[in-house]
Amino acid sequence: MTKSTIKNKKNSSQASSQEQDLVAVPKRDLKPVETITRFTDFDIHLFKQGKHFKLYEKLGSHVMEVEGVTGTYFAVWAPNASQISVIGNFNGWNREEHKLAARWDSSGIWEGWIPNIGVGEVYKYLIVTSDGQHLEKSDPFALWCEVAPRTASIVWDTWYEWNDADWMKIRKEKNKLNAPISVYEVHLGSWQRDPSDPERYLTYKEIAETLVPYVKEMGFTHVELMPIMEHPYPPSWGYQITGYFSCASRMGTPQELMYLIDSLHQEGIGVYIDWVPSHFPGDAHGLFRFDGTSLYEHEDPRKGYHPDWKSYIFNYGRNEVKSFLISNSIFWMDRYHTDGLRVDAVASMLYLDYSRKHNEWIPNEFGGRENLEAIALLREMNIAAYTEFPDIQSIAEESTAFPGVSRPVFVGGLGFGMKWMMGWMNDTLKYFEKDSAFRKWHQDQLSFSLVYAFSENFMLPLSHDEVVYGKKSLINKMPGDEWQKFANLRLMFAYMFTHPGTKLIFMGGEFGQTSEWNFEQSLDWHLLEFAPHKGMKECMKALNRIYKTEIALSEYSFSSEGFEWIDTQDRENSVLVYARKASDPNENVVIVLNLTAVPRPNYKVGVLSAGTWEEIFNSDDTLYYGSGQLNATPVKSESSLWHGKENSIHLNLPPMAAVILKKTSKSK
Repeated sequence: MTKSTIKNKKNSSQASSQEQDLVAVPKRDLKPVETITRFTDFDIHLFKQGKHFKLYEKLGSHVMEVEGVTGTYFAVWAPNASQISVIGNFNGWNREEHKLAARWDSSGIWEGWIPNIGVGEVYKYLIVTSDGQHLEKSDPFALWCEVAPRTASIVWDTWYEWNDADWMKIRKEKNKLNAPISVYEVHLGSWQRDPSDPERYLTYKEIAETLVPYVKEMGFTHVELMPIMEHPYPPSWGYQITGYFSCASRMGTPQELMYLIDSLHQEGIGVYIDWVPSHFPGDAHGLFRFDGTSLYEHEDPRKGYHPDWKSYIFNYGRNEVKSFLISNSIFWMDRYHTDGLRVDAVASMLYLDYSRKHNEWIPNEFGGRENLEAIALLREMNIAAYTEFPDIQSIAEESTAFPGVSRPVFVGGLGFGMKWMMGWMNDTLKYFEKDSAFRKWHQDQLSFSLVYAFSENFMLPLSHDEVVYGKKSLINKMPGDEWQKFANLRLMFAYMFTHPGTKLIFMGGEFGQTSEWNFEQSLDWHLLEFAPHKGMKECMKALNRIYKTEIALSEYSFSSEGFEWIDTQDRENSVLVYARKASDPNENVVIVLNLTAVPRPNYKVGVLSAGTWEEIFNSDDTLYYGSGQLNATPVKSESSLWHGKENSIHLNLPPMAAVILKKTSKSK
């Protein structure tokens, strides 16, 4: 980057003309805009049909060399504008000097090439609306932006020399639906801050130095990054996006984010990212009323305004908006090598009456409440994503009983690979919040999820939403004294990791973070100095290890073939017994949960087959801060009918603990 470019970045202007006057950057000796295009007729056809899924190669700013001269091509969609200029430090924010030309083909695209400017230039579009308003807008396709509260776009590129070829070759195996997928959900701005300056965000590159080895040590197979796109308002946690193609600039450049993803890949860790096609904020510099009209959003607030988040809903029926959104989903997998998307707030997209009163919504053409345009968009997005990148996963955060969310489009589904199991999450947390003395009356809360567990490809989430302000941390949701709280949490995690479905845990839960999540500060890493938290961390490492090594826990994650209840009737003792099964019966495991603080010596359990059964995990191990009541010696089954099984064993069930059993190789 040249010194002059660095100066431009430092002195870049915000939206207001007053600030531009204060900056007083002298104009350079620049030539006028030249009419050059990157679009073919076929590009325009696809764009108008809602079928152009790589618009980021055309719209936005692109450094190009023309006849030996380096310059930047700009293209923006604003069909209702009467004039558009590119303004920035390079021309003294002059609104008249660099006007773009409207294409002749009624596409609504304005374009032009400005010589002698390149990477690092700060710019905006000055849009004159049909009624004479002057709007200063960021580029919807900008690859990087100024750090908030500044709001201009920056000419940039996505060139990066990747070193993850080995990962890209094997990620099909790591992402397949019968693979163990254990996801660590991370908010990068609060996972860790600068220890010497807690107010300072670490850069993506700095975070990589600690996050990557930590995730590898813990044994998670993937991370899921909460929205990493540009968002001006940190309390939105990234879910109010203004720069859909730009990484959050407060933590560094696109290449630094690529370095983080690359580093994770080199250690065999996949990367999912949060994607938010459900709504966007009304910031003046963003997508809202982009050319003076409701361009990206619906004009009618009954379809275009989101009452929960005070934001705006995309017009999913507009073809150009479809091209924008699907291009954005493809962009992050194409340019950033991400391994899939977790799609936020899908339920709010599917229903026209979502969070609305009777007279606040418009039925679809058949009189129903389903948003047919959003449904079509999601299906088309999934088809495009899996066609372009067949080895990724798309995951829906969808909280209703909408059918077929994770079923293929060709059978009428939405085409997602997985869906969050919100019912399991709610029932599980409600159950574990109860004092163990009262759990015998609520055992169905744990067993009910298996009634519908195979209706979708479910991911079990304990996400950030469960530990925010007012909801308590996971450890403080648990009842009892300190020892019981930690025993309960270890038990709940063990139940989670042995329940059918893939797994997701929000950062901090894995070591028993005591405070609720605060996006403004680092996790409480000092807690790992104390035995209960060390033990919790070791327990999570062990669960991830067992999940990855015991094939029965993942081979049939989404099929009833992989699960069998052995006993759900011992309500008095609050004990559950079940099996996870593999195609090879020798790999089957039996899980016993003692959901009270009372030890159960000599407890009889029916097992799947005759042989010697050994304990391969016990959440009461002293390594995990348990009481150490283990079954250290393998137990030979006896031919005694119990729990409907011809063979049974006697165990010592530790208090508030999970035990996983497997036949020894000698008895197979």
